[in-house]
Amino acid sequence: MPTDNRAEVRQVLLITLLLNLVVMGLKGVVGFLTGSLSLQADALHSVTDSANNILGLIANRFSSPQPDRDHPYGHQKFEAVGALGIAAFLGIACFEILHGAIKRIGGSLTTVNISAPELWLLLIVLGVNIFVTSYEGNVGKRVGSPILIADAYHTMSDVWVTITVLVGLIGIWQGQLLNLPQLQWLDVFLAFPVALLVFRSGWVVLKENLPWLVDEVAIAPEVIQSIAMEVPGVVNCHNIASRGVLGRQVFIEMHMIVDAKDVESAHEITEEVENRLGERFNPVRVLIHVEPPAYKSDQIGF
Repeated sequence: MPTDNRAEVRQVLLITLLLNLVVMGLKGVVGFLTGSLSLQADALHSVTDSANNILGLIANRFSSPQPDRDHPYGHQKFEAVGALGIAAFLGIACFEILHGAIKRIGGSLTTVNISAPELWLLLIVLGVNIFVTSYEGNVGKRVGSPILIADAYHTMSDVWVTITVLVGLIGIWQGQLLNLPQLQWLDVFLAFPVALLVFRSGWVVLKENLPWLVDEVAIAPEVIQSIAMEVPGVVNCHNIASRGVLGRQVFIEMHMIVDAKDVESAHEITEEVENRLGERFNPVRVLIHVEPPAYKSDQIGF
């Protein structure tokens, strides 16, 4: 049975929500004061950070790994649904960034005024983002939480976005000091790689969680068969299927032929198969259908 780590996940989400709200506010204020499109886009990205934390808290509320009458396989897919919501937010942020950049290219260039104190403030924001990414990622991997891992990916994209924006703003700041107004275009041009970084983060989150929702195979049937065949008394196992995510929760079902004289002996053999699969892939739930001894099948999987 998987461990219920929702309380720890909820604590991490609450802490990161508070930090993301601070980051969002600082970026928004500096972006408004300086007129920087790339920084305003970065602030928009941070809005999705906070929204993701709220979405994660909602998903966490309903994602108990323990089964009940209405959800006999547990509720953990709610976290995967929440992670897909994060991917959707990232897609929206990417569109808004590109839309703003293209609109500014087609219109008049807005002058960006940046000062050294504002750049130092953004460096502090960058440090907070790096802490949040490390904190969420480490806890997410330790407790096997897809929502924390997905949000850590999102915040990591925020780190790269902030670095990109900082490079552009430092260039604009130097342009102000050296009287090079052409460097103002850095703000617009850097909005495009920012959008690409945001899109990449969304794609990673989607790729990590969609297989779980569509019941993609979790373990190769040949691997399961080799473990089962090592148990004394197993003659053949076939029609093997698996789903779930390794380290979170895996469900395995198979048909098996055993060398047993009675039901009790057959049960002992299948119990040993379940135990060995549990040792290898825990947490795992295994369902074994015992076939008659005369039955023959070479079909390992479906």
